Amino acid sequence: MTRTLVFTDMDGTLLDHHTYSFEAAKPALTALESRDIPVIPTTSKTFAELQPLREQIGLNGPFIIENGAAIFIPHGFFKKKPSGTVWVDGYWCKSFISNKNYWIKLLDKIKADFEGEFKQFSQMSLEEIQSSTGLDEASAALAAKRQFGEPVLWTGSDENKQKFIAAVKERGAYPLEGGRFIHVSGNCDKGQALKWLAAEYQRQHECHVKTVALGDGKNDIAMLEAAHIAIRILSPVNPPPSVKKDEVYTSTLHGPEGWNEMLTQLLSL
Repeated sequence: MTRTLVFTDMDGTLLDHHTYSFEAAKPALTALESRDIPVIPTTSKTFAELQPLREQIGLNGPFIIENGAAIFIPHGFFKKKPSGTVWVDGYWCKSFISNKNYWIKLLDKIKADFEGEFKQFSQMSLEEIQSSTGLDEASAALAAKRQFGEPVLWTGSDENKQKFIAAVKERGAYPLEGGRFIHVSGNCDKGQALKWLAAEYQRQHECHVKTVALGDGKNDIAMLEAAHIAIRILSPVNPPPSVKKDEVYTSTLHGPEGWNEMLTQLLSL
């Protein structure tokens, strides 16, 4: 028996890049639910940000936060305790990297070399977070509650941006460029998290698992490459990410419209 798991980026993929609406994806979401196919948010968002979103969309399974830093699995999703997890805020949590403070200290060491060229998320006001993300005040407050990595809003030149990325790499970080921010964190990515959860699902259910991944940005590449089926969702602001895989599907529509388009096609195969 084969079970399917759908791993999805949120901003610009399941959620509209400009409005954060998921309305257009509802038909595919309903179809997936009727077939008992879990939809697993796999996002740069925080634990706090995902809670109201999961409720609004009607997703009650596992979720992956902060670009693969940790997986949270609701009690009862698996019959047995997932391996290597600890109990955190009502979920089984599997974390892959050090907490936020570790990365803040690392950035402190190179700050003088890039004076005035970047803003750290943890030091931005709510107004600054709002203006750089387009989030409303309540959502911006949730975005600020990071547990693992530290996003950096780059304001300097492209040339110095590459020097900055090299500098944090030299100190052991694994920077990831998202749609708006450079995420400074450890050796984690959405692909590693996908593989871990798929393997745990296979172990617990004693079945074969087929993984489908949908994303629109550079920080989705590892997830798309790790999945059995990779789907790039067209973005109104960025070109499709370059994915090293023999077969990659690309939507013709943007965001949730493209999400609905591709999963509707996939489910009808």
